[in-house]
Amino acid sequence: MHIEKVNIYQIALPFASHFPHALNKGGYAQNVVCEIIAEGGRIRGYGEGAPRTYVTGETPNSAVQDITRFVKLDKFPRDMEHISQIWDFIDSLPKDNGHHAAICALECALLDTFGKKESRYLTMYFSGAFATETVHYGTTIPLLDTKATELLCRRIKDYKINRVRLKVGNNFYQNQANFESIKNVFCDGYDLKIDANGSWSKSDAFDHIPLIEKYHVKVIEQPLNPKDPALSDFARQMNRSKVFVMADESVCCFENIQQSLDQGFTMVNIRLSKCGGFRRSLQMIELARKKNLRFQIGCHLGESGILSAAGRVLALLCKDAIYYDGSYDAYLLKQNITTHPVSFGLGGKARALQGFGLGVEVDLQSLRSLCDAFYAVNSL
Repeated sequence: MHIEKVNIYQIALPFASHFPHALNKGGYAQNVVCEIIAEGGRIRGYGEGAPRTYVTGETPNSAVQDITRFVKLDKFPRDMEHISQIWDFIDSLPKDNGHHAAICALECALLDTFGKKESRYLTMYFSGAFATETVHYGTTIPLLDTKATELLCRRIKDYKINRVRLKVGNNFYQNQANFESIKNVFCDGYDLKIDANGSWSKSDAFDHIPLIEKYHVKVIEQPLNPKDPALSDFARQMNRSKVFVMADESVCCFENIQQSLDQGFTMVNIRLSKCGGFRRSLQMIELARKKNLRFQIGCHLGESGILSAAGRVLALLCKDAIYYDGSYDAYLLKQNITTHPVSFGLGGKARALQGFGLGVEVDLQSLRSLCDAFYAVNSL
């Protein structure tokens, strides 16, 4: 199969409603979509990256520059005959996390193209040792006022989902009120994670311990900046309380797995764009398994149906993940770029998508209408 064109779209995905957290005030998501055209235009494969400066240091512009540069490398599989060509190419790219959203977009596009060519769903190209047919997603509650939090909790409960991830800031009393809203709606029938996005200070973290214990929080995601020396003390305290401390923004590459253990984290969040796509994410997961480090399959705020579909594939390959976050585009986005949203059913239940490659089809009209800038890579 010969690749004839590679196109890159910088897109702005509008949210259906305001969705703030400690490091992003919400409104829309700026992502990058890679389009690969092969077989005389008969096959189009797509991948998506979510460049976030506060995660990997990337911007949409830097991701475009990286994809353009990577496509012109000698190792780029212009003529694909075997899946190993994709892995060899990915392994040849820079190992630091400053290129991960770009690598994710390009790798996913290559895999989607190859899967469509061979009429296969992407799970077929990976080990099935930890595969499952069904996963159950949880939901995320953004930084909202008490009334809005309670209304959203009631909607979540109606959908028979009890795994809740609450975004928290450094306002103790707002956080306390939102904890109470969750308890009021779910009574004791909830499984609660909280995510501070590294916004807490030492005093914030230790001041919240009574709330963490009272409301039976099971996981605290990125409570402090990983460079904060107080993190280890806080993590030890949480370990004594049997609460997982999960690393997110501080774990983007293979080497970060051991570093997270050294810092006191007991769990990591694996997100495709943050970790550089399937190849690198699965290598990180394998190391986490060997180190007895728990993990979840997560997502970025504002993924379109493309990256949600990729996240579904990764989730189905990891039956031992403790939690699954993702497939939110039907609820979160005002406008999508796939013909159908990637979602889940009652209880968060989800299975493989019905299609080849990633299992989704892109609506070119929507993609172009949401495109802020378009780039065609020349000299393939």
